[in-house]
Amino acid sequence: MLNLIPAPRGSVHMQEGSVKLPETVTVSLGDFAPWCLEAFAARLDGHVETAENGFITLKKADIAKEGYKLTVTKDGITVEAADESGAVWALTTVTELTAEGEALPIVTIEDAPHYGHRGLSLDCSRHFFTADEVKKVIDQMTRVKLNVLHWHLVDDQGWRIECKTLPLLHETTGTYYTQEEIRSVIEYARVRGMEIIPEIDMPGHTRSMIAAYPHLSCFGEKTELCQFGGIFEKILCPGKDETFEFIEKLLTEVCALFPDDRFHIGGDEAPRTRWEKCPKCQARIRTEKLKADKNHTAEDRLQSYCMTRIEKLLNSKGRQIIGWDEILEGDVAPNATVMSWRGSAGGIKAAQLGHDVIMTPNDYCYFDYYQSEDTRHEPFAIGGFVPLEKVYSLNPTASLTEEQAKHILGTQANLWTEYIPTSEQVEYM
Repeated sequence: MLNLIPAPRGSVHMQEGSVKLPETVTVSLGDFAPWCLEAFAARLDGHVETAENGFITLKKADIAKEGYKLTVTKDGITVEAADESGAVWALTTVTELTAEGEALPIVTIEDAPHYGHRGLSLDCSRHFFTADEVKKVIDQMTRVKLNVLHWHLVDDQGWRIECKTLPLLHETTGTYYTQEEIRSVIEYARVRGMEIIPEIDMPGHTRSMIAAYPHLSCFGEKTELCQFGGIFEKILCPGKDETFEFIEKLLTEVCALFPDDRFHIGGDEAPRTRWEKCPKCQARIRTEKLKADKNHTAEDRLQSYCMTRIEKLLNSKGRQIIGWDEILEGDVAPNATVMSWRGSAGGIKAAQLGHDVIMTPNDYCYFDYYQSEDTRHEPFAIGGFVPLEKVYSLNPTASLTEEQAKHILGTQANLWTEYIPTSEQVEYM
């Protein structure tokens, strides 16, 4: 039995015998880009070289995206894959088979992922982790073939991106990633077959924006950053044109940093109480003819207006938006992908409406919850209880028809860090 996580979805055929990797592993790249060897070489302490007739031979083949066929014989290893990501995962499997210096079994493995989105969200606003610490998380993700880092960079507790056009954002927080550091993390992820999705949460969870630029709130009051999580009344004012001018300036700079085409805009936990009292918000409601009904208030419709306007802005920059399941409250932005966190109900509803969905229900996928009921021997956590067995038991397409299930892009674990101050605790959780 092979000790591989995740277990291969295709066939596994083992034979008698084994083979050890040579001290320096030679690889024939064929038509593959050299970057697909970077993570492999790092795990083997750099003892990897390219050669015309290598111990490992990479070949292009008609295989599913990110899939591979790995053939280990006494004479060497052949990897067949359709793309560099498939080659990365095949080489990851090689390193897993040789854990602790063991010889590789003589085996043929055919494997391909069930879902295209296999993610982890890392919150670096509540507690800041250095670029090197984020890279350590990426290393752990690639070992289990996760391919999306959802990077939660801003919230009420801190703004973590250097913004040259709006410098008060990062200057007010004080601890942030330089643009050079962000690019280095993006490149580090890219050569490991991983996409990075940035999240700029709006219109709620924006206390760090308002602390830097108070005019973005409804009444322009000064505010401070806060230490812990919560839901705060002071959020962006969608009644002001200058709010959207600010957002456009901000997103133009952030999009220039992050090359992938998906962008998370949050949309969660945005209380509308200030909007009810704000003359500019009420004027916007009248101008846009936003009407209440038995299910939604006019202010709910105002949030939908806000999300749709931001979506159009990001679409113009070649980006597709993702939002938390609260964006279903009102009129969901037309092409939005919904990330379902309040259980699976939001994701089910979104899939039934024809929206793409990433399932990340808190009762299965929140890694800031306790892992044991014996909390005396666990690090202090936000609450909840999600044991490993429950994580594994998630069926993201439960109760969906075959056609609706096609909208489930995959699953994701979320790691919120209000109570996780160190990189070591991040790794434990």
